[in-house]
Amino acid sequence: MMLFFVAGLLLGLYGQVRAQNLASAQISVISERLAQSAVHSWEYGARAEALLELNAPTYSVVSFDAVPPPHSIPSNITSALCEVFTIAHNIVVARSLSNITGPQPLIADTSAGDPASIGVSVLLANWTGQGALDGLDYAGAAQDQLHYLFQNVSKTEDGAFSHRVDQLQLWSDSVYMVPPFLAYYGVLTRNQTILGEAYIQIRLYRKYLRDTAAGNLWKHIQLGQTGIDDGHWSTGNAWAAAGIIRVLGTIQRSPFANSFKSQQNDLAHWVHEIHGAMYSHINSNGLFYNYADNNTTFYDASSTALLASTVYRLSLLGNIHTYIPLAEQVRKALLASAGTIVSIATTSTMPAPSTTSTALAGTGTTVSGLLHFTPEGWLTPVVNPYSYGAQGSDSPEAQAFILELQAAWRDWVADGAQGANSAREARPHVLMIGAILILPWLMMVIT
Repeated sequence: MMLFFVAGLLLGLYGQVRAQNLASAQISVISERLAQSAVHSWEYGARAEALLELNAPTYSVVSFDAVPPPHSIPSNITSALCEVFTIAHNIVVARSLSNITGPQPLIADTSAGDPASIGVSVLLANWTGQGALDGLDYAGAAQDQLHYLFQNVSKTEDGAFSHRVDQLQLWSDSVYMVPPFLAYYGVLTRNQTILGEAYIQIRLYRKYLRDTAAGNLWKHIQLGQTGIDDGHWSTGNAWAAAGIIRVLGTIQRSPFANSFKSQQNDLAHWVHEIHGAMYSHINSNGLFYNYADNNTTFYDASSTALLASTVYRLSLLGNIHTYIPLAEQVRKALLASAGTIVSIATTSTMPAPSTTSTALAGTGTTVSGLLHFTPEGWLTPVVNPYSYGAQGSDSPEAQAFILELQAAWRDWVADGAQGANSAREARPHVLMIGAILILPWLMMVIT
């Protein structure tokens, strides 16, 4: 009987330490929904970034690999990069058909900033020689996008690029779209001025959008004649944090890291600042409201996923682990089984509760059995990506965000799960080891 007791103890503890995680079949379904639905400029950009982080981390700026990446693509990730290159190919082909020459965005848009989000994939296509295979001028397309930002887009007096074409207006979203492109362009062309401009744009956007009266939450939209949004849109704060993380990673892994030490410190601090502002408003169900500090708005899993991904990335890039326990609780809430009643501790110092169930595997083209996914594989509930004040469904960007969360968590675990060793998560490991150590003694007693 004692033997069965110990075996049961070990199995039970093993079930607790197993991390809730998306199965490969579920990831495939989520990726398929993203591929089917991404049709706008920023959706292409978000999809390309999610694919790089998830499937080809060697070519992602948030990995531990050097930037620039290898010119020659390792055979084991050729297929993984194919989807990213297809995005770049289709965008540059469509641009070429317009017969427009000179400074221009990669794709026509009412947003001055969103098209730049595709720029990293276009630069990467050029860097790895895709133009020699399909005859497209990726370098020219990226250069025209760069010149468009500097020559055609309106700016504030101190130089912040407008996010809109029709009026000078700053959106928090833009931090994910423009600065990562500038940073990557600067490193690949060895132009420290352009690399530095990525940092400057973030600094300026923070100057205009950070609301010190609201605990450093970022306002969504400022300046302009119409459409100003003083609210603290959760997805906007997450966009900003994720964009800053990408610039931090680009600089940190580049040959110019030593020349930008103070900038790296600022960037890490600014992400941590957003974390502090946002996680003070996390709800016990593990989700943010659509507007973080407005409980009359609906719950939003989209912003919740993206912001959590930046917590893991900040742990990896900045050695800052403050909000890891909360991010772990949030991730588990997002991946909870259907029917689970989620209740998390809502302070960063509280340990994450132990896992009581693991994600169910997807079958075929569906995702079943998950609280925050429809059977078809869509993250829910989410904000309408085309009407930020309304609840929506089938959000392409939300699909990208959950993939970025999966990739960030995977990389964090691979690096040793720094920052989680004092949480309740560690207790099952200790008990497991203890049980293993005493098992021989128990067996001796039994015999």
